[in-house]
Amino acid sequence: MKIVPIVYLASYLLSLLGNSIAGVALPLIVLQVTGSALGAGAVAAATALPAVAAGLFMGVVIDRINRRTSSVITDLVSAAAIAALPVVDLVTGLSLGWFVLFGVLGSLGDVPGMTAREALLPAVVRHSGLPVERLMGIREGLGAVALMLGPAAAGMLMVLFDGSTVLWVTAGTSLAAALLTLLIPRVVGVIPREEVSAAAPRTTGWAQLKDGWRVLLHSPFLLATTALSLVTVVVIAPFQGLVLPVFFTLEGRPGLLGFVLTALAVGMLIGAGIYAVLGTRGPRRAWFLVGLAGCTVGFGIIAALPSVWIVLVGAFVVGLSNGLFGSLIGVLMIERIPEAMRGRIMGTQNALMTAAPPLGIVLAAVVTEVAGVRTAAIVVACVWLAAPSLGLLAPSLRRLESPEPPAPGPEEAMADAQR
Repeated sequence: MKIVPIVYLASYLLSLLGNSIAGVALPLIVLQVTGSALGAGAVAAATALPAVAAGLFMGVVIDRINRRTSSVITDLVSAAAIAALPVVDLVTGLSLGWFVLFGVLGSLGDVPGMTAREALLPAVVRHSGLPVERLMGIREGLGAVALMLGPAAAGMLMVLFDGSTVLWVTAGTSLAAALLTLLIPRVVGVIPREEVSAAAPRTTGWAQLKDGWRVLLHSPFLLATTALSLVTVVVIAPFQGLVLPVFFTLEGRPGLLGFVLTALAVGMLIGAGIYAVLGTRGPRRAWFLVGLAGCTVGFGIIAALPSVWIVLVGAFVVGLSNGLFGSLIGVLMIERIPEAMRGRIMGTQNALMTAAPPLGIVLAAVVTEVAGVRTAAIVVACVWLAAPSLGLLAPSLRRLESPEPPAPGPEEAMADAQR
């Protein structure tokens, strides 16, 4: 394997691992400092809106500059925002305001960083010599590894180090990700000049942003795949964040909750591995339907809440199927999104993915409060039924084989996406 995909994948793993550690450690540190669960919630709420806005509007910048450069800059922003917290703690001590301030600044790097790295991936595929299915499967598998290791690493670090000192580790992972990305030759991140000039002649950033939205909104394929991804996160988030914690608590076995995340991650790792090895074989429609059917079965098992151990089996089935499904969707995104508009379209998609989970959690919370956790589980699972229905009925999802490369201009890109 060439150096470009190795460096890219290592950078991807470090960035995700740092985010996974911070996602567990930061709320605990806020709780230690403020002594208030409301404080942790306030930090999460305060950073959500800037993260969504950054995802929406920074896509224009990502489409204007070298993709490698944008990936490095966003990782450095994330590293600086996290590292500032232990520095402030050493100098003046932390308070809720500092967490909110640097949380907002860090959010300006998180979603754009995800978008920049995804926008860089097609160029990495071209320079790797690997089938896109294999590289995407490996990437999804590394995401599962980060999901498994992050919470465990955060717990261990919170035991070994005092408070905000843990954040040096998460800042270090983002910094290491940026330095690794610098090892990718600059030419890999260059957007072809003819595509930039055709798709985005010297117009305002707002006009370019509207061009990207227009391509997304006029493409049945992109709308359908974005909707599928949204439904997935809207269903998984309330199961992980509310329904299962309440269920395990009522069963008197809250300590087993962590095994759900492990079962999900192990399933994703195996599913992504299967796709990396076998994804080039057989029709894509078959992989697509198998992934959807497996997720439907897994969510059905979880929604029944039959017993603690069977719920773990359901989580594994969801992870396995999502590993297949997510890898295929990633391949399709590489092929179907116009090169010069990746930042804008993927930025919009990632912003929606960031905003969607709280909606699912609020829905589950209301139903749990009114009708109980078992009813909430069934309601959340019923939301998922929109995904297989869309997958079976949407005409744009029936032909998934590799298309001809899309034309670079906005109008041509819209016409190609509609076809």
